[in-house]
Amino acid sequence: MIAAPNALPSRAGGFDAVVSGLVLNFVPDPKSLLEVMQQRTRRGGTVAVYVWDYRGGVDLLRYFWEEAVLLNPAAAVADESQRFGRFDGSVVVSAFRAAGLARIETTVLDIQTVFRDFDDYWEPFLLRSGPAPSYVASLDPTERELLRSRLEQRLGSEHGSELRLRARALAARGASS
Repeated sequence: MIAAPNALPSRAGGFDAVVSGLVLNFVPDPKSLLEVMQQRTRRGGTVAVYVWDYRGGVDLLRYFWEEAVLLNPAAAVADESQRFGRFDGSVVVSAFRAAGLARIETTVLDIQTVFRDFDDYWEPFLLRSGPAPSYVASLDPTERELLRSRLEQRLGSEHGSELRLRARALAARGASS
């Protein structure tokens, strides 16, 4: 559960830095969250965020949703690239500006997500936390196994072979004024 922005901790004089990791795209009003983050930061301190670049590069989810939608087009409403794809660098910078932050810098963080094998990739989808795992939990066992099988075939995982998939996050920081 995500707390309301005004529930963020505070202290006299503010914090040197306030960071939001993988949250900004889940809040209804990102500008309000950034404004509160700035209020909790000392003058000249750093407000920073990072969010997954769902539109441009979270392959482990992209492949999942592409297969899920091929099997059931109604799954598209849960696809993170559809729900959160609007968060590109320019949107994040605009939100920082609207919140009154200065000296805004952005960067792209590309990493490899490495899985021992397909089972290591698939297991988090069974944990029921987040949009994709919640979707998997909603499937009957036959549908779940069909999705699993299609993904395994698509990713070309041979028994015991390692999977490497790209993940991209967008990061931004600005100075509190």
